[in-house]
Amino acid sequence: MRKQYHFWPGVSGLDAWDVGRLICLSREFPIIDLEVSTIGEVDNVYWFDETAPPTVRAVVEHLRLIQEVDMAHPIILGPDGRVMDGMHRIARAILEGRTTIRGVRFEHLPEPDYRNCSPSELPYD
Repeated sequence: MRKQYHFWPGVSGLDAWDVGRLICLSREFPIIDLEVSTIGEVDNVYWFDETAPPTVRAVVEHLRLIQEVDMAHPIILGPDGRVMDGMHRIARAILEGRTTIRGVRFEHLPEPDYRNCSPSELPYD
């Protein structure tokens, strides 16, 4: 699996959670079936913004990732319901016409691995 982070606005920059650590922390959580229609991020800008525009190449790369996901892995939600890992799996579920997806949910938000950081500063090896 490629190195991934979940980013969320912090006090004076972005906070980042190592997705590998989120997977380890949530491994024993009960798996629940989630209605895809209740996942708010699917109707928001998610992978793209002014610093990462939706070029054809970027869209195709995400399509490749969507095609390659392993749907056996549950998505991970924060306590507030935001997606911390699994948006490519959610996109695949939508593409396939599924109405539910398997997921786990944190009751309490774990501490971020990095505070007030920039994605370009983080290790991706």
